[in-house]
Amino acid sequence: MDKLTALSLSIGGLAGVATFLAVGPASGIFFIWAATIAWAAYFYLGANKEALINTIVCGIFGVFMAWLTAILLTEIPSTALLGFPLMAAITVAVAVVVMCLAANIPQLASIPTSVLGYSSTFAYLLQTPDKLTKEVLLGVSLDNPLLVISISIVVGTYFGQWSAQLSAKLNQ
Repeated sequence: MDKLTALSLSIGGLAGVATFLAVGPASGIFFIWAATIAWAAYFYLGANKEALINTIVCGIFGVFMAWLTAILLTEIPSTALLGFPLMAAITVAVAVVVMCLAANIPQLASIPTSVLGYSSTFAYLLQTPDKLTKEVLLGVSLDNPLLVISISIVVGTYFGQWSAQLSAKLNQ
């Protein structure tokens, strides 16, 4: 079997498994969109052991930076002198600068992967009602994006690894 066909079959088959988990037994704790973002990042970074580590570490670092940013956003009063929109923009800008500068640390050098984790976290917070609250952000539950998006990134990265391994077996 040629490489593209093998990869297509392995990704398609495992995408079906991931979808089953996301809409079935792992619904609410495993988000297919966050998982497939990590899955794609794994392949983008080379689909090897280093890619696995970088996707997980930098993805979760991005989640952490977004989580921290979100906590800071909940502290901005609606009556802030510069207004909430400008204060939110400044908060996000500073957090993103810090996240990018962290790439000076070799383990955090994959800025795009950190950004994917950051963006996935804010997608969850801004599109899911009642999640961008201090109670959720500081709570120990699977509503907390620090936990639930990190879980999705880790599982998605492993789905990437499994699809690469299955593809290699099908290609023999």
